[in-house]
Amino acid sequence: MPFMQVFVSISDPRSTRQVRRDLAELLTVAVCAVLCSADEFSEIEAWAKERIDWLRGFLVLENGIPSHDTFGRVFAALDPGEFEAAFRRWVGQLIPALDSDTVVAIDGKTSRRSTTKAQAKPLHMVSAFAADIGLVLGQTATAEKSNEITAIPELLATLALEGCVVTIDAMGAQASIARTIRNRGADYVLCVKDNHPKLVESFLLAQAGVGGKLAPTSTSETADDGHGRSEVRRCWAFNAVERLYKAEQWADLKSFAIIERERTVAGKRSCERRYYISSLPADARRIAQAVRSHWEVENRLHWCLDVQFNEDQSTVRTGFAANNFAIVRHIVMNLLRMNTSRKGSIKTKRMLAATSDRFRAELRIPTHRDRSFPNDAGQGVRPSLVARA
Repeated sequence: MPFMQVFVSISDPRSTRQVRRDLAELLTVAVCAVLCSADEFSEIEAWAKERIDWLRGFLVLENGIPSHDTFGRVFAALDPGEFEAAFRRWVGQLIPALDSDTVVAIDGKTSRRSTTKAQAKPLHMVSAFAADIGLVLGQTATAEKSNEITAIPELLATLALEGCVVTIDAMGAQASIARTIRNRGADYVLCVKDNHPKLVESFLLAQAGVGGKLAPTSTSETADDGHGRSEVRRCWAFNAVERLYKAEQWADLKSFAIIERERTVAGKRSCERRYYISSLPADARRIAQAVRSHWEVENRLHWCLDVQFNEDQSTVRTGFAANNFAIVRHIVMNLLRMNTSRKGSIKTKRMLAATSDRFRAELRIPTHRDRSFPNDAGQGVRPSLVARA
């Protein structure tokens, strides 16, 4: 997991005459500290000073640990585009190519406190999340949620998605985005809401049998019970895409689906329906599974960042600092998710990392001495998740 090596490729934003600490080492210290439950620059400095002997087991740290002000200045000035590109190269070395039918959920999250008087709008990060394995594949920042429409194609262009199923909420249900996904060799399942009122209306008309009775091509139903609540999920998939409004504008459109969630909590029943279009065949089970995998992004990514990394409470906000710190959190989350030697939540594993040298060793923290990027079998790992030019 040689993230130290990919950090070497990042341009140092500091003046050469003022540099007393190596940039790749500084970033590695930050990752290690966040891994060990540090959530602010002052906490990174405090942890690193306490663990400097351990850090010097694989870093030089010729001039000691940087101050929290130095961490803050570097993160504020660091080019987030370069940092993100380094992140993607690291992920590409971390895991082999994604399996066919892997669900890649594209979704955005706003960091509520990442604002200053000079920067009124909070950071909104759009991430690509491999739901089946729980890893972040890439991310890009936007000024606000409405800019997801332009950010999503840029993110998709950086990823190798052939054979995957890309899921996106209603904001990303755009014909141009569907075309981009198909051009990347992937299928799409897109949620359709009020931003396409005529398309939604055509769903309702088809469902009501206007224009002729319409039977679903396939159906699926699953149920879960536990923790005082029950949930039944039903999916009806149709291949009669000619019934939809301007179906021809959606690249390789093959099906549409209606998914119903019926929940009973403490005796109170609620029911909601959502509408989806897809380049997949009208296979209700397959479409329902893709949609359910997309819903997991809320718990396995957004909730985890807020509750276990305190992202919404973070006051890291100057310059590009919020953007770059978000990438560090994603690095740490991926490191912990890839570890299978211990059971437990992300919070539990961060606690173990903070207290156990043995557990940190199990995570194989990389160093500048790592050159060959071997996997456990001693073979090189190809960067298959990074899109090739």
